[in-house]
Amino acid sequence: MTTRAKPVEHVAQASISIHSLGRGFVEVTQQVADAVAAAGVHTGLVNIFVQHTSCSLIISENADPAVRGDLERWFARAVPDGDPIYRHDAEGPDDMPAHVRAILTGVSLVVPVHGGKLQLGRWQGIYLWEHRHDAHKRQITVTVLGH
Repeated sequence: MTTRAKPVEHVAQASISIHSLGRGFVEVTQQVADAVAAAGVHTGLVNIFVQHTSCSLIISENADPAVRGDLERWFARAVPDGDPIYRHDAEGPDDMPAHVRAILTGVSLVVPVHGGKLQLGRWQGIYLWEHRHDAHKRQITVTVLGH
């Protein structure tokens, strides 16, 4: 059976400001879900993009915070602060590692939308992962496409 795809009829965009408390995770699932609901799209896609080079966006386990702690400890071993290999350290020993972590994990996500809702799995949440030690204000652009 072949179905005919419907063209994109609607595009909406929203901005979310997040104040991180320093290195760690901030769940943004509800803010993204609210932007999707406000867009009025029944079926489509949402792109979530963070406008920074030292933090990232991930989809991760949302039930057990130990998962995020394990991720942080793994990255501390894989991309250590203050490694002498780094030349870019203008803002401190966590400067270049934050950029490496953001490149490895990514600054954008795409999630399907159906019935006007994010199609995340039961145990999935969307997180801003701050890679710097100090608190920062981060901007996320949410673009919803569909019909």
